[in-house]
Amino acid sequence: MPWICFLLASTAVQAPPPPPKPLRFDLATLPAARDSFVFYLNGEERGQAVWQYEIQGDRLVFTATSELRPADAESLRVVMDRRTGAPLSSFHRIAVFDPQSDTVLVEHDLVVRQGRVEGMRRVGLRDGHITTHPVRTALPAGVVWSDYGLLAAAAAVAAPGDVLQGRAYSEFGDSLATLHVVAEAPATITVPAGTFETMPLVSPVVRLYVTRSAPRRVVKGESLDGAFRFELVTH
Repeated sequence: MPWICFLLASTAVQAPPPPPKPLRFDLATLPAARDSFVFYLNGEERGQAVWQYEIQGDRLVFTATSELRPADAESLRVVMDRRTGAPLSSFHRIAVFDPQSDTVLVEHDLVVRQGRVEGMRRVGLRDGHITTHPVRTALPAGVVWSDYGLLAAAAAVAAPGDVLQGRAYSEFGDSLATLHVVAEAPATITVPAGTFETMPLVSPVVRLYVTRSAPRRVVKGESLDGAFRFELVTH
């Protein structure tokens, strides 16, 4: 009977979501690697990025350079503890070439010392003026950089159907935030670098396709509105 189907559907929609599990990153699963990506905006190729992971003893060093034409060029260097997953330092510089923006540079240079994030944030304006903001903020145990949601996504401890939640420090915002991730059903996807078995991880703004067998890596990402995506080209 149609009304029974409607009732079941309504019940399913109204059912509360499962309680979130802690969002954890097993950084030891990420190998040394150098991956290249291509960017697409509204279906048009608009730039590229190179991600590199280096293992230096108990440290995992992530570096990235990227260009999104015509507006942005950025460089990023993040150091993490492979054993504990703790953030150690972060440097991120974004140069903006948007004629409609008065801001031409945003940058942070941060380290973690004795339970605090210390360093500085800079904002550069078109007239050459640079404003420097010192940072000295308490970092509670278990909090990661917000960039983990992208660069460490392949190391997220997750299974299909998991709803995950963890605390993160916003490097540019100098504030604590919450990372939300939902692990979807496995999906086979094809990108320029080949065909991969992946598990999509969905946050409020992006869906990332990550491999779950070695070597762990992100092979594709896409904004939820479909306007922007990036795909693995070489590895």
